[in-house]
Amino acid sequence: MTKILIITGDAAETLEVFYPYERLKEEGFEVHIGAPEARRLQFVVHDFVDGFDTYTEKLGHTWPADIALADVDPADYAAIVIPGGRAPEYLRNNDDAKRIVRHFFDQDAPVAATCHGPLLLAAAGVLEGRTSSIYPELAIDLEVVGAAFENGGGVVDGNLVTSRAWPDNGMWMRAFLAVLADAGVVPAEAAAAEVSPAA
Repeated sequence: MTKILIITGDAAETLEVFYPYERLKEEGFEVHIGAPEARRLQFVVHDFVDGFDTYTEKLGHTWPADIALADVDPADYAAIVIPGGRAPEYLRNNDDAKRIVRHFFDQDAPVAATCHGPLLLAAAGVLEGRTSSIYPELAIDLEVVGAAFENGGGVVDGNLVTSRAWPDNGMWMRAFLAVLADAGVVPAEAAAAEVSPAA
């Protein structure tokens, strides 16, 4: 199976991890979760409550990471996904997370990031001259590294697909699946079916 890596950690947004995880598995991809350590992660739920100036945070689901980021060989994967939540705030200081991100941009391979996820891309130094979405209150974090902010739910710039937050999940993954297809990244079963002789 063609493998895709989700880069995340504790305090990632539950919906932004599980939606791409299940949607990509539904398409036939093998999906791994990479985190600072290969252990059970605690995700969170961000939502909006009347009277608050920003989102609130509650505990969400837990889920095991498959592999520690230090053990990831990015050449084993065809694409990466970076969910939001608070995880990217500390992952942007993780040298292995940045190493993996740079590999995919060096290879012009598909990358999807949402909400706070582009903070990791900014820290990896890959967004200068690029167009990206992000949680709108973080637009300044893109602009200071030379990127252009686009307030959209499925923003495509070459190999990169970004969105604002979990309400964009459908648009985000629809655009990412199109980028995967354009790059020739298809599940192994689908690739085998394309070359098999007709019955």
